[in-house]
Amino acid sequence: MEETIAKNVYVGGSRKNSLINQKMICRILGFLLFIEGVMLLVGSAVSLYYHESDYIYFIYSTLITVGAGSLLVFLGRKAENKLSRRDGYCIVAFTWILFSVFGMLPFYISGAIPSIPDAFFEIVSGFTTTGATILDNIESLSHGILFWRCFSHWIGGLGIVFFTIAVLPIFGVGNQVLFSAEATGVTHDKIHPKVSIMAKWLWTVYLILTVSETLLLVWGGMGWFDAICHSFSTTATGGFSTKQSSVAYWNSPFIEYVIAIFMMLSSLNFSLYFMCLKGKFRHLLKDDEVKGFLISVFTVTLFITVALIINNHYDVEKAFRKALFQVVTVHSSTGFTTDDYNFWPPFTWMLIMYATIVGGCTGSTSGGIKVMRLLILLRNAKNELARLIHPRAVFPVKINRQTVDPLTISAVTTFTLLFLICGFVGWVLLMMMGVELTDAFGVVYSSMGNAGVALGHYGPAFSWSGLPDGAKWILSFLMLLGRLELYAILLMFVPSFWHNR
Repeated sequence: MEETIAKNVYVGGSRKNSLINQKMICRILGFLLFIEGVMLLVGSAVSLYYHESDYIYFIYSTLITVGAGSLLVFLGRKAENKLSRRDGYCIVAFTWILFSVFGMLPFYISGAIPSIPDAFFEIVSGFTTTGATILDNIESLSHGILFWRCFSHWIGGLGIVFFTIAVLPIFGVGNQVLFSAEATGVTHDKIHPKVSIMAKWLWTVYLILTVSETLLLVWGGMGWFDAICHSFSTTATGGFSTKQSSVAYWNSPFIEYVIAIFMMLSSLNFSLYFMCLKGKFRHLLKDDEVKGFLISVFTVTLFITVALIINNHYDVEKAFRKALFQVVTVHSSTGFTTDDYNFWPPFTWMLIMYATIVGGCTGSTSGGIKVMRLLILLRNAKNELARLIHPRAVFPVKINRQTVDPLTISAVTTFTLLFLICGFVGWVLLMMMGVELTDAFGVVYSSMGNAGVALGHYGPAFSWSGLPDGAKWILSFLMLLGRLELYAILLMFVPSFWHNR
């Protein structure tokens, strides 16, 4: 397909012999920036509702964003209406970068975050649903800025391009290419032949979860503004809060349980919820990945609960609630906090980091390596041990009673290795910048897993403002790398990806 496209010479000379359809990429990126401009106006509307003067900064940001979008659309005029997989990867990678560049403008122009590295870090953390923050006085921010932080989570939760396909299917034949480039993973559960219709169904599930949690939080004592913002963050498994002390601010067991439950729900494959809406509940109940995720969550929670009862002298209910919330918040890659696990027994820190790296399920808004990949690796390892005893036997790896293709096993192994290698490189680079070993390990793998909470000086009780600017740029890159599951970003650094024929 790519070779055929490469040989098509556009009459106006837009393609020549390039493997990349540059004009079409510019055109689509321009339209996407128009959509971001509309999103920025929502933040302006919130500021106007609360009679705050910073609505004007959102309008300035909208004008700059739309201006840049107009330029890109102009550059993309007379584009050849074809998209290859290479074009799809380019669009996805540059969309997330451009959305972050222009999305940080309200922070920077308003003076809420006067540093470019800090403003970029904050918005990347928002769109990638990481939830790490450099802010040390969140309550001092305006309602508009607070809303934009959490709204950026909600936009990025299912994917920026995926969101656009759902609300405005402007890409036509390129929908499948763009979806595949952004939604990389082990499996793609196609619940409908048309990607645009599938996107609408999944966003319907997303909206139902968001509204349901909002109503429950209001019932539990939160105000409407806080409830909406926290529902945005929870459903997207993000972690931004409207309070510096996060969910601990309310000191409410009911609110903690509600958020913990919705963090778990948002960590499951959304296509399974679609099946439930059609009455096929067995798909959710019998799914191997769901069972693996829940077993992992409650096993780690049980170990930590016992440790908190024995070592920290918590009563049983408090120990279970604090353990469950913190385990779910990292296993789902959300990042809310209700307790400082730096004061827990040291062995629990390793359990926390294990949950951070593994993450949630494929097809969800959570980050990390994903439980599906872990299951495939574990079952393949078990088969390799059995093959040592029975060399001629055939031991297929099965998930949900279906045999996993050897190419998929190879891809899973490669992804996991790359994930750990990229994290190790980031770890070394941060240590070279003076970040302590444990701190560097925590923030690097938390960024790649889009979890938002780390260890030591950057644990749940602290912001990441103390990091060097260079470290913030590296971590911003790692957040994007983790959110797009490596390949869409790494391909941009492969020379052969750009070669002309």
